[in-house]
Amino acid sequence: MALIVHKYGGTSMGSVERIQNVAKRVAKWMRAGHQVVVVPSAMSGETNRLLGLAKDINPDANPRELDQIASTGEQVSSGLLALALLREGIDAVSYAGWQVTVHTDSSFTKARIKSIDDKKILADLNAGRAVVVTGFQGVDPHGNITTLGRGGSDTSAVAMAAALKADECLIYTDVDGVYTTDPRVCEDARRLDKITFEEMLEMASLGSKVLQIRSVEFAGKYKVKTRVLSSLTDPLMPLDLEMKSGTLITFEEDSTMEAAVISGIAFARDEAKITVLGVPDRPGIAYQILGPIADANIDVDIIIQNQSFEGKTDFTFTVPRADYQKALDLLKNNVQSHIGAKEINGDPKVSKVSVVGVGMRSHVGIASKMFRTLSEEGINILMISTSEIKISVVIDEKYMELAVRALHKAFELDQK
Repeated sequence: MALIVHKYGGTSMGSVERIQNVAKRVAKWMRAGHQVVVVPSAMSGETNRLLGLAKDINPDANPRELDQIASTGEQVSSGLLALALLREGIDAVSYAGWQVTVHTDSSFTKARIKSIDDKKILADLNAGRAVVVTGFQGVDPHGNITTLGRGGSDTSAVAMAAALKADECLIYTDVDGVYTTDPRVCEDARRLDKITFEEMLEMASLGSKVLQIRSVEFAGKYKVKTRVLSSLTDPLMPLDLEMKSGTLITFEEDSTMEAAVISGIAFARDEAKITVLGVPDRPGIAYQILGPIADANIDVDIIIQNQSFEGKTDFTFTVPRADYQKALDLLKNNVQSHIGAKEINGDPKVSKVSVVGVGMRSHVGIASKMFRTLSEEGINILMISTSEIKISVVIDEKYMELAVRALHKAFELDQK
């Protein structure tokens, strides 16, 4: 008997029929003798609908009240799933995050999990019940309901698995695993049987939407065995087949991974580039530029500072496209004159493309192969960033899909 955490996304919970299929799948695992905790998302589109209502009533809605509203989507789906399980003849009980308890900080709309009280869940599991716990939410030290941000149900599920010392965390989604790149961009994309936590973390941070990055961080930190698989398969498929399907995220590299070199091509479409020109080259200048950006809660990704010439340098960085104008206005109005920068300009239509693989550590020539491939396609590189297991380039947005397909072919990712 194993303790398994199941997580189902909004698409998997998108209708009465799909919720009933989830119940059939969970019941199959229970009847095989396993203990199961289920973490469902809200029904597809429900969170957007609720937040849309809030914005219609008050465009400047208080974040605390937004969390109060948004959290109800998961409570509805959890209650419906518990009812479906009971109809399947499985003893089941549902809980909201604040009932279990999932303790978080007070960062409304993007809270972080601090701890989970597992006593109530373990008591129910030992009594033979399936336990359904809302994803995406918890409670802060003052008793306020909090939500974890978009994709937070993934994080809830992995955190639950860590707290319960579960044997495995199964992330059921509308895709059947992690691919070498997005199949919608490259038809030769191939599903990976396994991928390391390091690679998955890079893929998630570089634009892959399969798993929320915080869930991968949690899984890696607490060594939670995690598998990404499809909820759209037959819920009654044999258990031994289901247990081997999808993509397993592993703790360690194995001998075959070294041969693979590159595991995937990740990309992020909605990037923007900002350059601060003619900046005095003195200690603290990077903080004077990026400090106000961080205070405005804008994420900065790739950063490049040019070599100083006659005491001046240029400073370039990327931000999410949605934050581009806000960042540009902030720098022009509050920073430029203060630091004595000559000019501030930018480009809101760039994309980031990355090659990822733990095999890079023991192989030379990956960067040159990547740059040669892009050159042969006539694609100009605007910025470069590297680490032990990834190389990222910023390019003009219009060349992104061409770059992904060319690199996927160059690194033979269509070959098993």
